[in-house]
Amino acid sequence: MTAVNPVRDPDLRSPNVMTKRAWWLVGLNILIPGSAQILAGNRRLGRFGVGTTFLLWAVALLSLVVYLVAHPVFYTIVTNPIVLTVAQVALAGYAILWIVLTLDTLRLVRLIRAAPITRPFIAALAVLALVATAGGASYAAVTAGSARSALGQIFAGSTMAPPVNGRYNILLLGGDAGPDRTGLRPDSTSVASIDAATGATTIIGIPRNLEQIPFVTGSPLYGPFPNGYNCGDKCLIDYLYTYGEEHPSLYPKAVTNGSLPGIEAMRDAVEGVLGIKIQYFGLIDMQGFSDLVDALGGVTVDVPTRTPIGGVTGAKPTGWVEAGTQKMNGATALWYARTRYDSNDFERMARQRLVQEAIIKQFQPAIIVSKFQAIAQAGAQVVKTDVPSSALGGFVDLAEKSRKLPVAHLELVPPVVQPGNPDFSKIRQLVAQALAPKTATPAP
Repeated sequence: MTAVNPVRDPDLRSPNVMTKRAWWLVGLNILIPGSAQILAGNRRLGRFGVGTTFLLWAVALLSLVVYLVAHPVFYTIVTNPIVLTVAQVALAGYAILWIVLTLDTLRLVRLIRAAPITRPFIAALAVLALVATAGGASYAAVTAGSARSALGQIFAGSTMAPPVNGRYNILLLGGDAGPDRTGLRPDSTSVASIDAATGATTIIGIPRNLEQIPFVTGSPLYGPFPNGYNCGDKCLIDYLYTYGEEHPSLYPKAVTNGSLPGIEAMRDAVEGVLGIKIQYFGLIDMQGFSDLVDALGGVTVDVPTRTPIGGVTGAKPTGWVEAGTQKMNGATALWYARTRYDSNDFERMARQRLVQEAIIKQFQPAIIVSKFQAIAQAGAQVVKTDVPSSALGGFVDLAEKSRKLPVAHLELVPPVVQPGNPDFSKIRQLVAQALAPKTATPAP
């Protein structure tokens, strides 16, 4: 006598048996996609589904282990464009497979044979599970594609640069392009100097109206300006961006290397002023800055003094940012960082640093995951850098360390530095002191 398998060969006349069988098959399809087919349907399809599921679990478990024991390796892998492409294709394929398995499971269930009162609940559970699982895999595939696209647009560099004297020095430029402006000039210029071992960061602020900029021998700008960029108010440091863009032959390889002639001119200028090597740059287009802040869900800033909003030349403020802890949307944060009403460039520099630090501190993994699509879209439109994607793993790890430490500041503004008649020997001494090795302690 041959035993009858009640799952594969059920008693079709018993609603009780068919109902229990339906719940089991739907539940198994949720827990281990493909198992319902092994028990009651096409075993070949079932084995493929189960094998694919176990492979996905193994990859997820391995990723978790790598994340826990080797952060830089994990971030290097997940930011690799090839890996993201493979992940996108695999996740999309798995979503399709899950849909096929769920629809086939509903066929195997034979709802018409189950107890009438249970049929809508069994079907609803299967559909909800399908939305959660296949929908989740589909969303992950779209996210992987968005990440690959954003990384390709933002991290355009191809050259890995080692730390110099144990530090990475990154030029940060805030571009002032907009519908009412011709071209772009750096609205803010600073350098983030990061200790390659501890992540301790010092931000050096450079006034946009700094004059008499020196260039080191070998710089393309040394030829036209051997005695420095010293023609008075017409030769401010931020004008060098425009000069570089107007003379692209000075930097013929800039675009190939993921940069621009204007950016390279600013890099040479900042190196001449500070006396340090700049490995990378980051350009933020202030025209789209508010979109990035909104994508993050706003930014919380500790505002030291009441600050006007609006109030361009000849007009009164349209509002105020009150002193204290303020949650700002993108438009407010942009006004707060850029307004000059009843203030000067140096006070504006200080406000820009506050916004920069607030964004860095709030750029947490949980926020990135929950708002990834909007952040990726805004970031691709706003940010450009020559940091290669292959270096992201190390920099993400440094960023995590940096968030645990206080950020030091060196603002090259009056009365310490006179922008119209700067003492560059003094500036380089101040920079050397600010970047001298020190024991970093976590912020309270």
